[in-house]
Amino acid sequence: MRNMAKLIDIDELADYLKLRKQTIYNWLHMGKISGIKVGGVWRFDRKEVDTWLKSKRRFSHDTKSGVKQ
Repeated sequence: MRNMAKLIDIDELADYLKLRKQTIYNWLHMGKISGIKVGGVWRFDRKEVDTWLKSKRRFSHDTKSGVKQ
């Protein structure tokens, strides 16, 4: 199966996002991020995480030149 999702565990996700595991557990509880529980262990689809991150992207304005960065 070539199209199998790349599942990562909570430790890998925390490392990838540079967050504490507790923050991810909080986000799961609040419904901010979704995951799959397999054998009592949370797993996350890496592609879905990347899509979620892109949807949360915000652009800042350079206050000196007024140009978006």
